[in-house]
Amino acid sequence: MKNFFAPPAEQPRLAADKIDAEYRRMRLKVFLGAFFGYAAYYLVRKNLSLAAPGMIAEGLLDKPTAGFAMAGIPIAYAFSKFLMGSLSDHSDARKFLVVGLIIASLVMASVGLVPYSASIALNGWILFGFMLVVGWLSGMGWPPCGRVMAHWFSQNERSFKMSVWNCSHNLGGGSLGILVSVGVAILMAMGITQSWRAAFIFPSLVALCVAAFCWWALRDRPEACGLPPVEEYRNDYTSRKAEKGEEQKIPFRRLFVDYVFKNHLLWMIAIANVFVYFVRYGVSDWSPTYLQEMGLLSADDSRFAFSLFEYAGIPGTIICGWMSSKFFQGRCAPVNVIFMLVVVLGIVGYWQAAPIAAALGCGVNVVVYVALSLAGFAVYGPIAMIGIQALSFVPKNAAGTAAGFVGLFGYLLGDAVLSKIVIGHLADSSLGWGVTFWMFVAGSLVATLICAVTWGKERRMMAERAMK
Repeated sequence: MKNFFAPPAEQPRLAADKIDAEYRRMRLKVFLGAFFGYAAYYLVRKNLSLAAPGMIAEGLLDKPTAGFAMAGIPIAYAFSKFLMGSLSDHSDARKFLVVGLIIASLVMASVGLVPYSASIALNGWILFGFMLVVGWLSGMGWPPCGRVMAHWFSQNERSFKMSVWNCSHNLGGGSLGILVSVGVAILMAMGITQSWRAAFIFPSLVALCVAAFCWWALRDRPEACGLPPVEEYRNDYTSRKAEKGEEQKIPFRRLFVDYVFKNHLLWMIAIANVFVYFVRYGVSDWSPTYLQEMGLLSADDSRFAFSLFEYAGIPGTIICGWMSSKFFQGRCAPVNVIFMLVVVLGIVGYWQAAPIAAALGCGVNVVVYVALSLAGFAVYGPIAMIGIQALSFVPKNAAGTAAGFVGLFGYLLGDAVLSKIVIGHLADSSLGWGVTFWMFVAGSLVATLICAVTWGKERRMMAERAMK
């Protein structure tokens, strides 16, 4: 198995007159492979969120158990990212991504084929186990994509390419809702009453098709295709110089303690990340259940609203980054504050969709679509900006550790604990859905406050760097 994943050997260099055309062709193929490959991983991530309303209606789950089961993915994914990142550095990116996607797709499809029992608790544990496996396999998506982007695109063009590639998870997450609706229609036409099984089966089949495309499109690095390194091709040796100068080998313990654990700014944005992730996943993952349970939207319309939340994040992330560069000299805190306040408006509109629709004389579905689109548009920008802040608050040789630290907080506390387990129990209690929306609003405001506190500190830090 180790030999199977080993990076491909360097191939003899192509003739000089063929290099440019082949490089252009391969860079396009590789980018498309990484883009759609990572998008496909999101076709097998949130499936339980869309299946939960049907499973709850049939008495196979309740909201606390559904939340517990959904928590399996972020718990496993948070730790998988650390390990898989290291493994992918010594593996063929094509094989690493494709194998992970194939197994994750097969496991998620199996979730839709399992005969569930009358015991809600047993079903919860079965689903939790499946989600743990899928979450662990999901960690095989980002690292090989990062490896591919680093090998095929040089330093001076990588930021833009990565920003475009980063929209792939929104494309995948948004497409999930639409694919589930198509799958439900197919199963119903076949006379299968448990149409919620389509949420697991149909997107997984599409993901398997994407895996085949990625096997055709992806290549580990240019040298394995008879091409020169991208630094030579682009005449950009920035990254190589950085490796020789600044990137010193420092023991992990010292790296973590000195640059991460003792960095109070990093702790602040890590806590902010908890609440941003809580809002992102809490609003998104529970929207189908909430909208159907409250009778606001049909099953198909609720899945469409779920997709709008994800799709809206694409322009939101791009505009947030543009505003940071255009108006704030690359500082992240100001745009985080602005966008998180917009998130609050979107959540309140979503929460109060029925009275707002009555006051405006329009359909509830219109208000829900607009409100969830607004929330999705605004929440994904701060997620990206907080990741950038994590890198800017530490030396370059601690960047990976800092990013992992901040991400761990977001996935474990924000996603798994707050958005899945806590919301599931609260929504099922006597307090009902109302208290969950108060928590979404409060979480957004806490994240806004923390980002506001880092505003001045970030400005002073960047001013000091500019003077050096």
